[in-house]
Amino acid sequence: MHKLLLPGLLAVSLSACQLNPISTPQTQPTPAAEDPLTIGVSDFRLKSIIEADWQIQLDSNPSQAFSEGDTNAAGKLADLSPENLNALNKRQQALLSTLKALDIASLSKEDKINAQILQGQLQNSVDLYQYKDHYLPITAESGFHAYISSIAKAKFATQADYQQYIAKLNALPHYFAQQTHWLKQGLSAGITPPKVTLKGFEDSISAFMVPVEDSGYFKPFTHYPKHFTQAQQDKLTAQGKALVEQKVLPLYQAFYDFMTKEYIPGARVEIASASLPNGVAFYENRVRYYTTLDMTSDEVHQLGLKEVKRIRAEMQIIINDLGFQGSFADFLHFLRTDPQFYPKTAEELLKEAAFIAKKADAMLPKYFGKLPRTPYGIQPVPAEIAPKYTTGRYSGSNRDDEPGYYWVNTYALDKRPFYEMEALTLHEAVPGHHLQISLNKELTKLPNFRRYSYISAFGEGWGLYSEYLGLEAGFYQDPYSNFGRLTYEMWRAARLVVDTGMHAKGWSRQQAMDFMASNTALSMHNVTTEIDRYISWPGQALSYKIGELTIKRLRAQAERELGEKFDIRAFHDAILENGSVPMLILEQQIADFISAQKQLN
Repeated sequence: MHKLLLPGLLAVSLSACQLNPISTPQTQPTPAAEDPLTIGVSDFRLKSIIEADWQIQLDSNPSQAFSEGDTNAAGKLADLSPENLNALNKRQQALLSTLKALDIASLSKEDKINAQILQGQLQNSVDLYQYKDHYLPITAESGFHAYISSIAKAKFATQADYQQYIAKLNALPHYFAQQTHWLKQGLSAGITPPKVTLKGFEDSISAFMVPVEDSGYFKPFTHYPKHFTQAQQDKLTAQGKALVEQKVLPLYQAFYDFMTKEYIPGARVEIASASLPNGVAFYENRVRYYTTLDMTSDEVHQLGLKEVKRIRAEMQIIINDLGFQGSFADFLHFLRTDPQFYPKTAEELLKEAAFIAKKADAMLPKYFGKLPRTPYGIQPVPAEIAPKYTTGRYSGSNRDDEPGYYWVNTYALDKRPFYEMEALTLHEAVPGHHLQISLNKELTKLPNFRRYSYISAFGEGWGLYSEYLGLEAGFYQDPYSNFGRLTYEMWRAARLVVDTGMHAKGWSRQQAMDFMASNTALSMHNVTTEIDRYISWPGQALSYKIGELTIKRLRAQAERELGEKFDIRAFHDAILENGSVPMLILEQQIADFISAQKQLN
């Protein structure tokens, strides 16, 4: 899975559920504006709107602004004060109104796409503010307190790097105070994650409550570039130790106390989005946003039931071929409990993931004409978030001199079956998220708001399609691994049912867990963490299957219309050539591809 970048950095700064490892890409300078005499008036106006939008994003994200050359942003953290968020929202509203008034029909083909995507992103940022999404800087998985710790993972090469980091450590108390303010506002307004999803959440805080020398925040002060003198090192180490001990660690203790004594006990009991203020409208808004289609929750629910039925029949064929004696439920119990399917050590699981990833690397030239320059590595999910984290995720690179990473969850090894690893690896590494996101970053012709955005229906749809592509590439030769592939597909189909079931149709948490557990081979630990994720992140889980079905349908259309002219490498390059796009734009993109291919000799 995973998640980033969002339509606006405002949303990224405010909502922990949007802050996920899947994209924290390095920024590049915005392409220079073209001469207005060589382009249409509307195109020129759009470029001005794009530049204004990018400035809003820079103003809301000091780290990104600094990377673009704004020295005034050095050492600063995002300003999440009510006054600043309100001002940013007003700027976005005004920009959205200006964009809507633009003569879209007169734009060039590329700028029509730019305008459509930017309007969707601005609309989403305005919608999130309206629905008070900034009251929720935490989810069932984690929250701002964990994500902000990434400041300790920056590149430390100069004295200035350390001074900027020290400034950020000094700014942490204000940052925590602002986020806690919004959590308190959420308590008063009844806008919190459901209490049941926060069980064990405090463990993600206590993971940071360690001796100074063991703190990730202190790690930059444990090793220095070779050119630093001993005196410089000693001075910085003393500063760092004092800050972590006297400012940072007390923040986590205070946040732990607030969460356990006030927030979690006061969190809402109901799990449905419908129980929130304007909750029914909010959920339908999330359905449209995450599918990028004009679908209702009921349409999604019915589609999910249809897909579950189809996949269930394919699963039964494998069970029959294995000669298993027992019911479908018996087979799932066998998969969940037989030790042969589970790693004994974290290293064993990571090595299996690495072996599969290397096989996946070898398939790429056959299926893609263009490959990214950025490599990827494999790492365990950080220990502080692993207990309530999903089974795996992709974490994008921050810099050109760093790889991306495929994260594998090594917590609770008896819940991490080998038979799921091929599907997981193809989804999170290649040809899934790493390939798609890395290529997206290399599209220098695109404006920054597109290069560094992540449209979930496209990205997650591509990830799920990548699992399916493994069939053609010779993966899933073992029937249990093939069942694992189907259980992953069933997992995403069941999401359509349980997400809409809980948020729009009155399903209980237990009802959703029973549906997921009875139709997939996911461990009960994974079932629980997944259901809690859907509860606290309404609608996002719908994007996977909707995106995959769209890509599969477009491929079938291309194969049907092109016949012997169909080239799988060209088709995949066409899917990825414009970066992350909504499904309706992707449909037009492939229609243009088919037309162009027909004209080739």
